[in-house]
Amino acid sequence: MSLEVKIPTVGESITEVTISSVLKKEGEFVNQDEILCELESDKATFELTSPKAGVVKWKANQGDAVAVGATVCVIETEAAKIPAPAAPAAEPIQGNAPADSSSLFEIKVPAVGESITEVTIANWTKKSGDLVNQGEVLCEIESDKATFELTAETSGYLQILAEKGSVVPIGVKVGTITSSGAPAAAIPTTEPSKAAPAAAVEAKAVGSAAVTPLAAKILADKGIDPAQVAGSGEGGKITKDDAMKAKPGAPVQSAAPVASTAPASVSTSAPAGNRPEKREKMSSLRKTVARRLVAVKNETAMLTTFNEVDMKPIMDLRNRYKDKFKEKHEVGLGFMSFFTKAVCTALLEFPGVNASIDGEEIVFHDYADISIAVSAPKGLVVPVIRNAESMSFAEIEKEIVRLAGKARDNKLSIEEMTGGTFTITNGGIFGSMMSTPIINSPQSAILGMHNIVERPVVVNGEIVIRPMMYVALSYDHRIIDGRESVGFLVRVKQLLEDPMRLLLEV
Repeated sequence: MSLEVKIPTVGESITEVTISSVLKKEGEFVNQDEILCELESDKATFELTSPKAGVVKWKANQGDAVAVGATVCVIETEAAKIPAPAAPAAEPIQGNAPADSSSLFEIKVPAVGESITEVTIANWTKKSGDLVNQGEVLCEIESDKATFELTAETSGYLQILAEKGSVVPIGVKVGTITSSGAPAAAIPTTEPSKAAPAAAVEAKAVGSAAVTPLAAKILADKGIDPAQVAGSGEGGKITKDDAMKAKPGAPVQSAAPVASTAPASVSTSAPAGNRPEKREKMSSLRKTVARRLVAVKNETAMLTTFNEVDMKPIMDLRNRYKDKFKEKHEVGLGFMSFFTKAVCTALLEFPGVNASIDGEEIVFHDYADISIAVSAPKGLVVPVIRNAESMSFAEIEKEIVRLAGKARDNKLSIEEMTGGTFTITNGGIFGSMMSTPIINSPQSAILGMHNIVERPVVVNGEIVIRPMMYVALSYDHRIIDGRESVGFLVRVKQLLEDPMRLLLEV
């Protein structure tokens, strides 16, 4: 019996995904729920598992862009499992044995998504010369906000060609696996007449120094003459690190000081002290964030209105019940649940703030999917609390903890990051006193929270010290008028300064 495995629906408006990594070979037996491949779409990578046990037959290849609902492979459930032949005993590696070029497997960067032309090598989990097994993770590759793994498609010895932090175009070779014997660059040669051709470069002197084969290849790819590079290895040999650091046109820096008979001269125009500079290429994440923020600024009529909130009522209520709350619900009572509940109530009264523009139409939402901005290791992400208007304080706090944990582990799915109708961002946790947050498109408004500072205020004709917070509402003036924006923020202020209104819905 043949069972088709199709691409599931993975999010709103997403019509196709990319097969970033195939984990099972053609004709290989798989068990039920075993991972067949990894799929990538926009900012998330997710796994496709086998619904039944059987033999896999692929209909699509690694790197292919496949439409949602299309068949990627077939599972032959009636096929018997054929045990893999025993691997031959490994022969001891002789120091003077050349590498078998016919068993060299190239590791190339696969296509990871539409319009993505380059990725960053985030981390190598193996070192050059390590013996790796088929299916083992070799490195982590980063693109936009997702990190995915590059696995070994065969067993053998790894040779790394692109260092950690390198920005590599799609399809470029980042390493090799020699399936028999040690990698060519790691084999010492004792008989020059029988050595691999690449080893001959090592014997070539550059002035009084030599260059290793891997360094020579890197320099050749960069178009740099080895004579322009100073070696830091033994006897002035140019190593891989020297080649990686070399830049076209850079002057040779001698390893040893050169005596000079000319009198030393001091430049009076040079600035005093050490003035180092560092340059690094923008990551895919930073470029995407920059592009989207500029697009929002250019495509919306964004304004910001401000107000301030006396946080004492909420802080008193929280201090009174936080221990009992945590004991009962097993989660802490924070400020975010109060703000989320207040926002949901205000959104029902001011539906334009909860709307979005779709072409020439305004879409009004009768529900509140609240996006919460979270700082993750790879950058800012905005997971969504679905139907927040119908959730309790405890349910909101638990959902925030769950989403924040997944964000820190880079485990958020596409569904968890799309479809919000309104965003809350809290710059106060970093000490921000006031800011003008940028709208999270296609939403029409975003609320900014800030730090709580004790300030003198007038209450009932008396000057008192109160914990105050500035709040900011950035909104799209195309669909939200000033009256609505100010009214919305005032309503949020009322609900926060008198939390009983949230419970009594008044």
